[in-house]
Amino acid sequence: MNVEELVRDSLRELAAEQPVAGPGFADRVFAGRRRRRTRRIASVAAATAAVVGIAVAVPLLDSGKGDVRPANVLDQDGIHAHPEQTPPRDVIGAGDAVLAAYYTARTRPLAEDRAVSERTYWLLDAETGRYEKDTRWSFVAVAPGVRTAAVLERTLPARRIGLLDLATGEVERWIPVGQRVGGLAFSNDGRRLVATTYEDSPDTQTKEKVINADGKEEWMWMTAWRGSSRTGFYDLDVASGRGSWSAVGPDRNGNARQDFAYSRAGDLVYQRVVGGADGMQKFYDLHGREVAAPANEKHLRSDVPARLSPSGRLAALGLTKEVNGSPGRSYSSIRDPRTGKEITKVRGAHLLAWADEKRLIAWERVTSLDEEYRPRLVLVTIGSDKVVPLSGVRKESLNAERQEWEPVFARR
Repeated sequence: MNVEELVRDSLRELAAEQPVAGPGFADRVFAGRRRRRTRRIASVAAATAAVVGIAVAVPLLDSGKGDVRPANVLDQDGIHAHPEQTPPRDVIGAGDAVLAAYYTARTRPLAEDRAVSERTYWLLDAETGRYEKDTRWSFVAVAPGVRTAAVLERTLPARRIGLLDLATGEVERWIPVGQRVGGLAFSNDGRRLVATTYEDSPDTQTKEKVINADGKEEWMWMTAWRGSSRTGFYDLDVASGRGSWSAVGPDRNGNARQDFAYSRAGDLVYQRVVGGADGMQKFYDLHGREVAAPANEKHLRSDVPARLSPSGRLAALGLTKEVNGSPGRSYSSIRDPRTGKEITKVRGAHLLAWADEKRLIAWERVTSLDEEYRPRLVLVTIGSDKVVPLSGVRKESLNAERQEWEPVFARR
């Protein structure tokens, strides 16, 4: 079976599984369009605002009832591109994937040989479709639907988890925790939250001697390796805030940050394992016991964020081929998740999120392989060599103590 047939069958299966849309579905879908048009007519602006409100709720807990999403997030053309902006100021997205936030990071020294990397986030304002700086948070995870984010306050690890309403910018509820938290991730359906716990900051850095581009030795802040203080994870119900904590110590092969995320089905969690022989991931049940990887995820790599396609029938894997030129061209592997067999290759050096069953958002370099690596966000398509630029070119920082903007994608 070729990729076109596989994708076609996947879409048919998805369509067959979908429930019949309830009354008013079309009105909800087109509400965003109507909202923007009516803004041009001052006499009806107030009435339109009353009809097209932004849903303020925990994602998916109401099974989509009354789901009127912001105009700039749900748009019928499917692509929001701003190739002139880096970092982006206006919403970027394609298909079901939207850039819900991004962050930069700077090193803050704590002692002569110890520091932490601190993030600053820009969150998507669903009302305006623009990214707004929010310095309150050290870590942000955005739920499917782009209405709610789980946040941690500035000092990590944190004693409580906030549920932030992205429409109002206010924390709707705090979830207190006994074990201090340093990382967060939502389940695929948005109903649950895995919170990774640490004794110390997971963003610790140490000063190490390196050889610079001129061949000279210099001291540089580096991510701390083999020194994680991870203690375990919480599996929390978002609606109630209740859940359980399981003890899982750090992996000796990992760095300081060893966060957990849910498997696609949500019945397991996995961690990133740097240099591991099992594809850089280990799976645990929700009681903290190490288990085998699920059949459809055992061939994945946790350093490729896109992972499984919406249907679960395609797997995004890592970079497999680079072709020099101006610019260089990079290709990543698309595989059968159960067998690990390659189905095809797709443009893109680093696959970040699936837009739909045939398209993905990726980092793609704009320089030759002989030049400094400089990427931009692009939309790539299975079966095509065409790329659609979504963002401007990220300028890699020459300062090791500063990290350029990193995207946070969510499903809309």
